[in-house]
Amino acid sequence: MHKTVQPAWNSRARAMKSEMGDDQPDTYLNDRLDWNLLRTFLAIARERSVSRAAMHLHLTQPAVSQALRRLEDRLGMRLVDRHGPRIEVTQAGIEVQKIAEEIYGTVSRLALADVDRDTDISGTIRIGAASGIDYPAYDGFLSEFHRTYPRIEFEVQVMRSADVVNGLQQKAITLGLTPRRTLPASIDARIFLRQRYALFCGQHHPLFGRDDLRIADITSYPLVSFNSDRVGGHLSPLAIFRDEMGFTGRVIGSSSSMTEIKRLIYAGFGIGCLPEHTVYDDVRSGRFQRLPPDQGVADVDVHLLWSRNRKLSVAESEFMAALHGFIEKQDLLTGLVVRRGGA
Repeated sequence: MHKTVQPAWNSRARAMKSEMGDDQPDTYLNDRLDWNLLRTFLAIARERSVSRAAMHLHLTQPAVSQALRRLEDRLGMRLVDRHGPRIEVTQAGIEVQKIAEEIYGTVSRLALADVDRDTDISGTIRIGAASGIDYPAYDGFLSEFHRTYPRIEFEVQVMRSADVVNGLQQKAITLGLTPRRTLPASIDARIFLRQRYALFCGQHHPLFGRDDLRIADITSYPLVSFNSDRVGGHLSPLAIFRDEMGFTGRVIGSSSSMTEIKRLIYAGFGIGCLPEHTVYDDVRSGRFQRLPPDQGVADVDVHLLWSRNRKLSVAESEFMAALHGFIEKQDLLTGLVVRRGGA
């Protein structure tokens, strides 16, 4: 006879039930708990702030605070300690957080159940990606993968780097494609796309057409920047460069979208940093002009992120294996190009 293995969160829930008292029925948590409350608490525990959790969930702060109180009342335990705007998760809260993470990941995977595995692989790949990833080789890889697995569906959401990490920790997405930031121990990463940022102006800008420019000539002009282009953000190398070079122009346009940043730069709002390869054709066609310094501003590579704790569906496993193979092939090709170029 096979021994049934219970999910880890079942044992934790039984331990919590024991703490609440033996007079509670066995179905106490299952019957009385609203899983939406767990999702709200998970955001609070991740953000360590009710206000930031509210922003992440697109809810009001009072609604988030009320959900926290309801969860604490139903569990009969204090989950957080409040110190003004700062929140610390209690030991009981840490246990609830672990349960919530496992449940949230399990619920996310329910939609990935393959009902026809004998005939074809199906399922959903959920990707959290930075805006404006321009990578023709990756486009070709996706086309080939789709031809091989036509029943696998894709959901791609444009996210901030921090939201990609949160999505992986909550097991809500399969993988992330984003510039790397400080990562928790449960998240693995490898370089997906190497990219160097440089300064550009558009054809409607006063600097356009000048070929005698030096850094000192451009530091006072207005700027267009990404929302994450600040110290502490995943594009902080761009902000550090401007600070070190003495840029004094005010930020006159900003966005989290690569498309909108390019639009504002082209329209002449200001000068701004973009990955070199994303505007190669624009420079050749005369829409954009590269500005000093000649060596560019900074390397901000896009990384593939994934959770080592997430149990992958068959569809996800196939895609991740294929994606790692694609990256290794591109690394090999890039290495060959570099060696030939240096020969």
